[in-house]
Amino acid sequence: MGNIMLSEKLSISLPPDAVAFIESYRAAHAIKSRSQVVELALRKLREEELESAYREAAAQTDPLWEQTVADGLNDEAW
Repeated sequence: MGNIMLSEKLSISLPPDAVAFIESYRAAHAIKSRSQVVELALRKLREEELESAYREAAAQTDPLWEQTVADGLNDEAW
């Protein structure tokens, strides 16, 4: 079996400058279609959302965890 990608066709309306950007990006990066440019942009947005969620989760600390970490054990105890 080949690498089959299922797709769903959408009809979207974009301002002319956005279409021009998509087309120029497609040509500059040898991308086969406008759809692939949009897909790449969406992938980047997903990555940004995920990175943001990880940063937010990392910024949140659990006081009980901090207390447990500081319970007097250190690397030498192991």
